[in-house]
Parts: sequence; structure tokens; C-alpha cells
Amino acid sequence: MDDNFLVPNATFFVELFAFGLILFALARYVIPPINKAMSERQERVRKQFEESEQAKSAAQAAEREFREQLTDARHEAARIREDAREQGAAIVAEMREQAQAEAERIVSAANAQMEANRKRVLTELRAEVGDLAVTLAGRIVGESLEDDERQQRTVQRFLSELEDSDDEPAAKAAPVGGR
Repeated sequence: MDDNFLVPNATFFVELFAFGLILFALARYVIPPINKAMSERQERVRKQFEESEQAKSAAQAAEREFREQLTDARHEAARIREDAREQGAAIVAEMREQAQAEAERIVSAANAQMEANRKRVLTELRAEVGDLAVTLAGRIVGESLEDDERQQRTVQRFLSELEDSDDEPAAKAAPVGGR
């Protein structure tokens, strides 16, 4: 035998055939399922990546919306506070007006009551002064002034003289120049 390694021998052909057969079996039965599993995995990874991108953009949109709602809520709260402040000021002004009106009503009623009391006291005083004047005049004159007509004239004359004399000191006592 010739041991030339360049010349193929029978074992070489058997080994070559076995290698081809293994290669064919790998290409036919092993590599396609591996390729299929790898493609499916790549597809799942790609979908997860797309879903994560979508979730990220949705989260950013939700955050923007939340910030806008928060800003709107702050503006609304400020508007509500301002409205409440304005309403409070209006209520205070209304209450002041009501209090002023009530005070004016009370003062007016008090003035009316004082005027009525003054008139009543003046009437009572005139009657008493008239009786005293008639009695005094009767004592001074020395005759009775029981005649109603004469008594009325005497009382009226006395009261008008009394009022005239009351007005003169008041006019003299009035300040000059507003001091």
C-alpha cells in the first residue's frame, strides 16, 4: 500500500459520506427548529421593546396630563379663594349697610320718642305753669281768676312772654365767629 496521504482511500469516502449524512440531518431536522425558536424569541423581544416604548410614551403623556390637571386645579383653587374673598367682602359690606340702616332706624326712633316725650313734658309743663300762673296772678291781683276765658288769656300771655324771654338769652349766648 501506498501511503500517500494525498490519495483518497475507502475510509475517507465513508467518513465523507457520514459527515454529509450528519450535515444533512442537522440541516433537515435540527437547524430549522433552532432557527424557528430564535426567530420567535427575536419577535417576542421586538414586541416587548415596542410595548415598553408605548408604555413609556403613555406614561409620559399621563404625566403631562397629570401636571396639566394639577395646574388647572391650582388655578381653580385660586379662583375659588378669590371668589370666596369677594363674597366675604360683599357680605361684610352688606352687613355694614344693614347695621348702618339699623343704627339710623334706632336713632330715628329714639329721636321720635324724645320729640314725643318733649312735647308731652312741654304740654304737662304748660298746664302746670298755667295753673301756677293763674294762682299767682290771682294772689297778686287779689281777685279770683276762675273764669275759664280769662284764665286762658292770662296763661297764653304768660307763656308767650316766657317763651320770648327764653329766646333772648339763647340768642345772646350764641357764640360769635363759631367759637
